Amino acid sequence: MNKYYIYGVNFKDNGKVYNFKSTFKCPINVTVITETEKGEQFGKVVSYLEDTNIKNIDELKDIIRISTKSDYDQYLKNLRDADRALKDCREIAKELNLDMKVINATFTFDRKQLIFNFLADERIDFRELARKLAAIYRTRIELRQIGARDKAREIGGVGPCGKKLCCSSFLTHIDAVSMNMAKNQGLALNPSKINGLCGRLLCCLTYEDDEYLRCSVGMPEIGDIVTTPNGTGPVVSKDTLTRSYKVLIDNEKIDVSLGDNYECPIK
Repeated sequence: MNKYYIYGVNFKDNGKVYNFKSTFKCPINVTVITETEKGEQFGKVVSYLEDTNIKNIDELKDIIRISTKSDYDQYLKNLRDADRALKDCREIAKELNLDMKVINATFTFDRKQLIFNFLADERIDFRELARKLAAIYRTRIELRQIGARDKAREIGGVGPCGKKLCCSSFLTHIDAVSMNMAKNQGLALNPSKINGLCGRLLCCLTYEDDEYLRCSVGMPEIGDIVTTPNGTGPVVSKDTLTRSYKVLIDNEKIDVSLGDNYECPIK
């Protein structure tokens, strides 16, 4: 049985980190050539992971080798050519009157594929565009229509929390985010407060949603009339996570705590 070393590799500065396996040791911050679903890619080792923490190691793609100077020169050439391809793609799309905004272009390291990401409000028939690009660059062309969240993931940035965007750093899958999550957490339904840079609801609303649902079991809603040992009155405020609320009785706010003795329906 082969001994594998597991490393985190990214393909652009501050980009998402992907796990790869290797039969040889790699220093941190060294550049490597990796195998991916789209072909060989040039990346940088940014972390080492204990294999005991990784499931399905055999399914991970391989680090092929530590890069050489000629590999680095090829990588720089790919970047220059991708920049030129991006300009060509935008010009051809304009000539063809295609209503699309091309975000970026990327060559795989082995140049077997040239990938373009674009934004569009509707489906685009880009077959003629792909044909013209293939004639220029003599490689397989892939045009991918992405959404606002994907754009944020590709471009990156800093969120309102002051940290790198989750989608461009560690999230490998984005769950559906709903307005109910913001309501459950008692957040003001102000777009400037609950929307991310992509203009969509913040991905982090999903992180604590289960806990808020768990703690809300048996809690009254604001405005509900409840009876307490001190009398009856309306609920005027509540703190879901501490399972406490305030009741207005004879113009005085009375604190009520439900404690933690309740069944949790969420597994």
